[in-house]
Amino acid sequence: MESKNGFLKMSIAEFIPWIQSQRIARTILTVQQHHTWSPSYTHFNGNNHFQRQLAMKNHHVRNNGWSDIGQHFTSFPDGTILTGRSLESTPACIFGANRDSICIEHMGNFDKDGDTMSNEHRLAIIQMTAALCDKFRLPVNTFSIIYHHWFELSTGKRNNGTGGNKSCPGTNFFGGNKVEDCMTNFLPLVEQALQSSPIPHQPPGIDKYVAVTADSLNIRTEPRGSASKASDREAAQLGAILRIYEESNGWLKISNSQSHWVYGKYTTDVQRATINANVLRVRSGPGTEYAIVDNLMKSEEIFISTIKGDWCKISLEEKWLSKNFLDFK
Repeated sequence: MESKNGFLKMSIAEFIPWIQSQRIARTILTVQQHHTWSPSYTHFNGNNHFQRQLAMKNHHVRNNGWSDIGQHFTSFPDGTILTGRSLESTPACIFGANRDSICIEHMGNFDKDGDTMSNEHRLAIIQMTAALCDKFRLPVNTFSIIYHHWFELSTGKRNNGTGGNKSCPGTNFFGGNKVEDCMTNFLPLVEQALQSSPIPHQPPGIDKYVAVTADSLNIRTEPRGSASKASDREAAQLGAILRIYEESNGWLKISNSQSHWVYGKYTTDVQRATINANVLRVRSGPGTEYAIVDNLMKSEEIFISTIKGDWCKISLEEKWLSKNFLDFK
């Protein structure tokens, strides 16, 4: 591994144990797939990983006005992976679908007549996606692994590429950018990569989930305010979903293996649920008289913070949906 400009460079063989060792407070439900389009393969000379990553960060900060580079990881044509923004931070990659997500940008233009993906790059993309599914115990389906193309640019609503969408991650990304292309060409390869290391069951002892209500919530080594901050985990950010394993005098333990605690005063309880309708309308308030602001698809997972009659509020957002079409876990 090599570190420069605040980024860590690693091979896929190094990435797999590295991601397993990371202590991440927020709950992850999706892994986003993107291509950079520009820079493309023509901008890569075999040893300018850090320069290209820094150029992307500078563009995101100076031109887009973001606080950091948009993605968590960038994969390169030679199969190398660079870290980006903190894993505790929500990415800036798919409008409307960034919360609870990990974002990967794959360097290259994978539209038809664009770059031909190298074998090293192809293998790294498959294996790093599998490693992330393994790390966060995600099922290999088109609700956990998502393409930018499936979300309308102006609204952030998922429409599976039927209009107003980018081509990202490319019309020739593993055979295409449609949901059917992903199911046919990409997901089986991720499944195959996981066969030697199956996704473990959710660990025992999970008591509940909470959403962070403070802008930034420190993680401490003991359940008291005077305890030192955890050195291996960054502060949890507003809206992050945390798994809770234990409670002690108003403090919440967020790790099953480490002594990592947050103060419960700055969280609110949420319930994990799955959509059981083919398409479920999301409204701006708890009733059919409120405007439709989004649609969710069957099997998508969400976190519910408030239940009012037959209506449920999604986490900290002003988005409501019918309780009758949810399966609670």
